[in-house]
Amino acid sequence: MVYHLVVSILYVVATPIGNLGDITYRALETFKAVDVIACEDTRHTLQLLTHFGIRKPLLSCRARNEEEASRKVLEVLKKGQNVAYASDAGTPALSDPGAVLVRLARDAGHTIVPIPGASAFASLLSVGGFSDKTVVFEGFLSPKPGRRRSRLRELLETGYAFVLYESPFRILKLLTDLAEIDGTRILIVGRELTKMHEELVSGTVSEVQADFAAREKILGEFSVLVSGKKRSTCDED
Repeated sequence: MVYHLVVSILYVVATPIGNLGDITYRALETFKAVDVIACEDTRHTLQLLTHFGIRKPLLSCRARNEEEASRKVLEVLKKGQNVAYASDAGTPALSDPGAVLVRLARDAGHTIVPIPGASAFASLLSVGGFSDKTVVFEGFLSPKPGRRRSRLRELLETGYAFVLYESPFRILKLLTDLAEIDGTRILIVGRELTKMHEELVSGTVSEVQADFAAREKILGEFSVLVSGKKRSTCDED
């Protein structure tokens, strides 16, 4: 008996990071076409799909059980069904689950297709006005103070620009650590990017840290772009 490998397609789909208008036509068409949608949080993705009138079977694939959940998705692919994977917001595998599933699916011989779209990383770079040619994507740092400061020193010493993600509970701690290490470095902070209360704050680290330290409440999700060692400007040669 001859066994034939069933090659299915895993679509890695970027979804809006806030404004639902940022969903791409291709993403919607992909969701409509696949057999199953795997996602970081079924409740969150269900809201997105319902908004656009799409109904599909959902399969949870969260960071906490990504290895186990990914193997369940592989079983679906082995049956010849095509699957779309979406994290809660933005592009999967950028500080979101998705990398394990992609690796396992590729190793099993399935086709991987990216469906690009929203990304807080790319969005912040586009409005940063920095001319750094090298940008390090770091994402979330360790919540432990010692490890966070140690990694910040390493990133600053590279001389490259870098992008961090942070929660409203630790953004002031992050800015304070940066100010203590190098308060003169230029940065831009994006709060609630693409959402109703979107805000961009730029200046030296010390200036931005003072801004947030003076606020009574700090709400929202944050992306932080720190310039390279040399002060960056839009009109640099």
